[in-house]
Amino acid sequence: MDTEQIIIGAKVEHPQFGVGIVTKTTLTTIRVFFLNRGDKEIAKSFQGLKLVEPSEVQNLGEGGGGSSQISLADLEKVFTGVLKRYADFPELVEMADKWKRGVMILKPGVSDLKSKEIPIDAFFHKIVLVRDRLRVLEQRINSNEKLEDDEKVNLQQYITRIYGSLTTFNVFFKHKEQYFIGERGSGE
Repeated sequence: MDTEQIIIGAKVEHPQFGVGIVTKTTLTTIRVFFLNRGDKEIAKSFQGLKLVEPSEVQNLGEGGGGSSQISLADLEKVFTGVLKRYADFPELVEMADKWKRGVMILKPGVSDLKSKEIPIDAFFHKIVLVRDRLRVLEQRINSNEKLEDDEKVNLQQYITRIYGSLTTFNVFFKHKEQYFIGERGSGE
């Protein structure tokens, strides 16, 4: 195994433990955090470890002792990136100030039925959950090894259309970069 690219923050795959993130390297070992197995020390001479994705962490200052230790800030950056990519880990999404403490009134077309009030905050939370779950679905489709590329493209088109159907709700988002973007907006 070429251990030059297996540095802190790199995503690696072990035949028994699955995919993990490198958190420490020494002259003879590599420490890898596996989501379902925890920390494991692996000998650098082990030939079964494969590099899946290079590290995004740079300039950790490999000391003269041949050991490299990740800082807490770097570790947080690596794990936040992993969680965002592979877990149902929603980002902080703010609702536009004008809607805070607001209420939606659903008034039936039949006059003898009562109206229903729904706090906009609760409705907005549901919209954000739908968006986040669509993103996770999209990531799982794109990383699925059993699907052919044309199948992935076909499913991606459906997801893009769903995003397009949800653009009406962009009015609730405080930040434009968190908007739903459909087919027409995807090229911008």
